[in-house]
Parts: sequence; structure tokens; C-alpha cells
Amino acid sequence: MSATIQSIEAILVDIPTIRPHKLSMTTMGVQTMVIVRMKDSDGLEGLGEATTIGGLAYGPESPESVKLTIDTYFKPLLIDQPADAINTLRVRLNRATRGNNLAKSAIETALLDLQGKRLNRPVSDLLGGALHQHIPVLWTLASGDTAKDIDEAHSLIAQQRHCDFKLKIGSRAVMEDVRHVAAIKEAVGEQASVRVDVNQAWDEATAAKGMAELQAAGIDLVEQPTPMKDFGALIRLSEKFHIPILADESVADAKDLFALAAGGFAGAVAMKIAKAGGPIRALEQATVAQSAGLGLYGGTLLEGTIGTAASLHAWSTLETLHWGTEMFGPLLMKDDIVVRPLNFHANGVDLPQGPGLGVEIDEDKLAVYRRGA
Repeated sequence: MSATIQSIEAILVDIPTIRPHKLSMTTMGVQTMVIVRMKDSDGLEGLGEATTIGGLAYGPESPESVKLTIDTYFKPLLIDQPADAINTLRVRLNRATRGNNLAKSAIETALLDLQGKRLNRPVSDLLGGALHQHIPVLWTLASGDTAKDIDEAHSLIAQQRHCDFKLKIGSRAVMEDVRHVAAIKEAVGEQASVRVDVNQAWDEATAAKGMAELQAAGIDLVEQPTPMKDFGALIRLSEKFHIPILADESVADAKDLFALAAGGFAGAVAMKIAKAGGPIRALEQATVAQSAGLGLYGGTLLEGTIGTAASLHAWSTLETLHWGTEMFGPLLMKDDIVVRPLNFHANGVDLPQGPGLGVEIDEDKLAVYRRGA
């Protein structure tokens, strides 16, 4: 008889960031994670994480709403159900509840971690098997100060910690942003790839001007320049410029990606397990992207180690990550709540080893950073 789910706990955890992290819609000084602990009738525990950017500044789910959703709506649907019936439980949740993909991603991750521990296999094996044990990771230069960003980039290149950089722009006048980005690209030269993330801040006319300038400055990629629902703008801009566009907020699931590709979009897609509703659903996007000839990029909502590990297990199964990943979330936080942090080196990160996610909670650290502790 298979083990059943006996308990699900959703815990709010607040960890300060190493520096203010500036985006077009907010500036973060603390990252809040929802850590899910799911225990089965055999005494095994699966871990999951749901994290977003700046509370409700980024999207419709906040850490507080994710915890409420799991506690109030998901638990009654999952308790006493077979813990190994991952697809059945995923369909059950989707039929009973709309949206709430961050919360669903945390649950799917915990189920996968639990199943991996039960079978003594890594999560990557449950997703088809890892093709890569070391995955490239870029770093976001987000101080907003040109000189500080240049110094930070040079330091990280010298350490072989990162050789690809993303800049968060869109909160300032377009030419002010362009000058900031162009100065950084000039400073790092051919040592590093420089990309920008506009976080939906430009209308189409502004994006056309900005992209022309960025293309001339040697920038490699422009992420989500226009609002998420404006598929037409992304398609037209992708036809107008040879600098590729990375679709992020526009693509919540495989259906969004299919619609964008069918409309003529040429570029790349940022896959995020939280946005998709879990690692399995994120990999559905990869299948559509590969069929449409679009590039793949492993995106983050600045998750901690648990959510980052889940993403890495998914990305490790993909033959080609054309634009690498941005799985640097744990490096942005001043501390961690796991026993063994991920190993970041050689411009990337190692896939964690061991059964499930390969991650174990540090109970003392969790007690310190748990909200209300």
C-alpha cells in the first residue's frame, strides 16, 4: 500500500538581501519565501518553495496569499491522498482551484522531493534524467549605480563566479538607461555577455527606440520590454531587430508560448517553475519552445536554495539552454536555511546530489528566520 500525505506546513521565511535589489517596479531589501514541508505516513518529508519578487509588486500572488491558499484550500484536497500520485494530485488541484501557480509549484516540488526520497533517486531522474551536472548562471547588476555595477562585474569575472550579466532597467528615462547599460558593456568588453531586463516598463514606441540603441551598444538580449499582454508588440519588435527578445511575463504556460510562436515571435523564452505551476509544467514550455525554434533560458523569481534546486533539476534535463540561467537567488540573500548551500563556481552552479532535491533544512536557521520567531 502506498504512503499517504499526512501533513502539510507552509512557513513564511524572511531573509535580508546582501544589497538593495532594484527593479523597474520595486526595490527589495528582504526576500520572503514560503517553505512547504510535506510529510507522509512513512515519516518521509518533501520540501517545496514558493517565492515572488517584492510582495505583490511583481504579480498577483504574495507570500502571505500563497500560505493562505495552501493552508485553506490545498491541504483539504491533499491530506490522506497517495503521496506518489503526483499527476493525479496536480490535476485534482487544477480542477478545484484557478491560478495560484506559485502555490501549486511549491506543492509539486514537495511531491517530487518526497517521491525522490522514497525511491532514493534525484528529482532530475523523475523528470527524465540529468544531461548536465554543472549549469551556467548569470548575475544581475541591480544597484542602479553605473560605477558600482562596473566594479561588481569586474570582481565577479575575476573570481570566475559569473561571466554573463543582466541589468534591470526601465525605471528611468530610456536614454539614461541606455547610457548606463552601454557604459557597463564598454567596461567589460568581450569578457562578458550583457543583457537587459525591462520588466514590461516600455510601450512599443519607447521599446523600438531603446532596442535600436541597445543593439548598437552590443547588448545581447532584451527581456520583456513591453507589457505582458501585448503579444503583438513583442512579435513586431522581434521582427524589426536582430537583437533577440526574451519573453518572460508574457509566457505563463505552454499555451501562451504556443500563441506567441504561432503569431510569428522569434526569440527566446524564460521558463520559471513558479510561473508555470511546477517543474513538470515548466518543462512543457521547453517542449513547445524547442518545436518552435525558440531559445531556452532558466528563469528565477529569486527563490532560495529549495526553489533554486528544484529549477536546476528541471533545467539539467534539457539538452541546450541557449541563454543559460539566472539561478542566483541564494547568492542574493545574506544567509540560508539549508544544511549545505549550493556550490556556485566556474561561472555556474553544480546540480545538487542525493535523493530528491538533495537539500536538507537547517532547523536552527529556519527557527531564526521564520516569521514571528
